[in-house]
Amino acid sequence: MTSDKGSPVYIRFFEPADAEALLALHVRNQDFFQTYMSIRDESFFTLEAQSDCIRQWSDERSQDHRYAFGIFLAETDELIGQISLFNVIRGPVQKGTMGYCLDQWYNGKGYASEAVRLIVAFAFKEAGLHRIEAGVMPRNAGSLRVLEKAGFRPEGLARKNVKINGVWEDHQMFSLLDEDV
Repeated sequence: MTSDKGSPVYIRFFEPADAEALLALHVRNQDFFQTYMSIRDESFFTLEAQSDCIRQWSDERSQDHRYAFGIFLAETDELIGQISLFNVIRGPVQKGTMGYCLDQWYNGKGYASEAVRLIVAFAFKEAGLHRIEAGVMPRNAGSLRVLEKAGFRPEGLARKNVKINGVWEDHQMFSLLDEDV
């Protein structure tokens, strides 16, 4: 578990017992998340699929390719989002890509910013990364603010970077280096 005393949220690796809560998160936010994510087949919205995701994330963690965390409210232990470092590359590169999503009812309360702060600490102090990258659609003002507050620096526009709802979307690319924090 990664948290700080007094923090409103904590992050921890997903466990098999989290599958129902993860499913509920995605079902209740299906339309909201669809605005910013690639199209998901209906089979994604099943307990079996979420259990499979958690198993896959555990395997990828053991292979040092992905670190997937749930974002939990400290007061209630409720799962309110997820955050991960993926596409982890070692050797002379030492970087990963960060992505996250937060339940729409918890947006604007500083929880995403806190989760980003926690995963940045994990990335640099525990995982030993040198660089974290993130991409955000330019119209996603909330996520742009989260990255800027965390000290990420804009690096340019990746044109037609990710297919979202059948449309290739541009993404503003950001980075944060271990020496920046």
